[in-house]
Amino acid sequence: MDLPPGPDELPESTEPVEIPHTALSPEALHGLVESFVLREGTDYGEREFTHAQKVAQVIAQLGRGEARILYDPETESVTLLPRT
Repeated sequence: MDLPPGPDELPESTEPVEIPHTALSPEALHGLVESFVLREGTDYGEREFTHAQKVAQVIAQLGRGEARILYDPETESVTLLPRT
């Protein structure tokens, strides 16, 4: 009789994992969002926003559940995406 594999024998998932923003310290969350805002470049919409305003907007979106943090174990990277 074959036993199911133990936790150490299961293959590692390569699917992205959602990380609750509340699981991060305020400093880590701020640094992650800052990095994301810098990567996204400049938005020349109807109104210009400062870097600090953009960071605050993204943190607010996370708080309202409009955005989410995803960790990709395959690339060992983190990104923020809108919640669909």
